[in-house]
Amino acid sequence: MSELRENYSLKEHNTFGFDVKSKYFFSFDDEIDLIELLERNNFTANDVLLVGEGSNLLFVEDYNGLVIRPNNKSIEVLKEEDEKVYVRVGAGYNWDEFVDYSISKGWGGLENLSNIPGTVGACPVQNIGAYGVEVGDLIHSVDVINIETAEQRIFESNQCEFGYRDSVFKNKYKNLFIVTHVVFELNKNHKPKIEYGQLQREVELLGDTTIANIRKAVISIRESKLPSPNDMGNAGSFFKNPVVSVDKAGKLKKEYNDMPEYPLESGEIKLAAGWLIDKCGFRGYRKGDVGVHSQQALVLVNYGGARGMDIIQLANLIKNKVFEKFGIMLEQEVRVV
Repeated sequence: MSELRENYSLKEHNTFGFDVKSKYFFSFDDEIDLIELLERNNFTANDVLLVGEGSNLLFVEDYNGLVIRPNNKSIEVLKEEDEKVYVRVGAGYNWDEFVDYSISKGWGGLENLSNIPGTVGACPVQNIGAYGVEVGDLIHSVDVINIETAEQRIFESNQCEFGYRDSVFKNKYKNLFIVTHVVFELNKNHKPKIEYGQLQREVELLGDTTIANIRKAVISIRESKLPSPNDMGNAGSFFKNPVVSVDKAGKLKKEYNDMPEYPLESGEIKLAAGWLIDKCGFRGYRKGDVGVHSQQALVLVNYGGARGMDIIQLANLIKNKVFEKFGIMLEQEVRVV
């Protein structure tokens, strides 16, 4: 059922748990209802905010516009071949539930992305990634609706301009399109990727390198490091892992020989933002109702009474200290509203 509501609390729609309100709120099960809403009104990209489960949002005040939440949760196999299957999934489908579903069907590719909060509709915008896998490599196409014209469009994978935690929906067309469905290209005879640090060790403890065991291993690692938003308000990894030149990484490695580094195909080196923050002494840091998680320095937490600006102030403090120590300016992964 689709319904336009006014003065709507977003507390249940952001994982920091901030009790902010939106002027209007609209959720839809059928994109026809969304198209009709857009055709009746003259919304611009600046009037609308898309929310899935709010796992990548930091609200600093009430939102004086329209919040739209996709609630469509369909799964449809469009085409099945000997090696691949093409699956169209509704934007409102819980991301981890879809990963679990795909693995139950024997479709490989998404297992490294297990236990990431959010919805399917958010995954192409952020180009979510973990343990050496990015979802953009598994997306065939993205169905969207233009907020300003109410027109439907399909973006093929090569039109999405996927980059590290980046896409055309996050930059060039920021806020202009609402994702309604994502088509994934998954593999029946999948070659697992478990070379990423602790993951290989965890999989080996479980036995065979199957997609089901990789999922179990990823969930185990994430649960040991990342607090559940149900227990402690947070948005997962607050900062992106920085990418630096080989020369920059080499100079840092000489000074910090325990620094983890991950070579990229571009020839650059990706560093671990959590390690940089930890080296600045922030892991377990707390001031009032905000802090840095004791098990994972990438995670900023709300202990219950914090405001959005309290998180911002802590984030800026961390950025400045990391820059002073390493000459690297961290970039936020979380979106500030």
